[in-house]
Amino acid sequence: MLRVHFTAEDLFDVTFAPEPLPLVELALALVAWQRTDEPAVFGRWRAGVSRELPAGARPLLDLLRPDGDNPAFVEPYAADLEEALAAVRDAAPLLTPDQLARTAARAPGPASWLRALWRQDREAWDVLDEALRAAHATVLAPQWARIRQSFRADVAWRTRLLAGHGIRACLASVHPRAAWSGTAFEVGLPPDYEVRLGGRGLVLMPSVFWTGRPLLAGRPDGSHVLVYPALTPLPLAAPGPAGGALDALLGRTRAAVLQSLLERRTTSELARDLAISLPSVSEHTRTLRAAGLITTERDGRAVLHSATVLGVDLLRSGG
Repeated sequence: MLRVHFTAEDLFDVTFAPEPLPLVELALALVAWQRTDEPAVFGRWRAGVSRELPAGARPLLDLLRPDGDNPAFVEPYAADLEEALAAVRDAAPLLTPDQLARTAARAPGPASWLRALWRQDREAWDVLDEALRAAHATVLAPQWARIRQSFRADVAWRTRLLAGHGIRACLASVHPRAAWSGTAFEVGLPPDYEVRLGGRGLVLMPSVFWTGRPLLAGRPDGSHVLVYPALTPLPLAAPGPAGGALDALLGRTRAAVLQSLLERRTTSELARDLAISLPSVSEHTRTLRAAGLITTERDGRAVLHSATVLGVDLLRSGG
């Protein structure tokens, strides 16, 4: 279980990251590519990355594993790519033997180049730099406008959710297993990880690639960042300008699903009315349910979905 303890001061110091960060999103993109969950959403995108990812980027797979619990030095909190790459280089003297042992144990390939990294071998660090640049150019750069659009729409909606319904509702919306126990925010999934914010606050950062349990990362100043799945993952983000604020937030198909649920409908009815597959409907309704925008219940063999008060409010406001 993830458990984050808030003080009264922390509850008043929850903010959102202003922009997606290139190497953080790149790391999460390569993680998402290796995962197998949400195939209806990410399947085609994963196939595209498999075709396009250059061989020079493959060393990153020894550092970035599918669970997302990866070495922090390769995911610096820097908004500019060159600044981020410099921060990766600057981390070389700070790497510890314990970190090497943990990283090498998780790597699918031989650990020789990882050991060279930790020895500060210049050639190994050049390999890492080239791998980051190649992966960024292939996976991230062509999609950056869509990534920023989805990121900003998510932040805009949750900011309004925070203002209108409070921090508890805002954080509970980031994952289906998220809940509160007193002043502790909890997500009931392994592995166990517990943090006391201690008055240093929390930064929230949506990711268009991350699909798992929210990730909590410490920063050098002692504060923490919570990375959570954006409401609209990259494969569902509309290319080009969105048709409206709601499309920008949810994506056109998911916005249509929510609009349809002003009246109660079954999964099969949604698939028929919107001309999408049953697995796709299930992915959309799961995400909308996790965000508190719809509710789902069984009536015999049928699964019935309908918009919640929060979902109706979102539709009426146009997102």
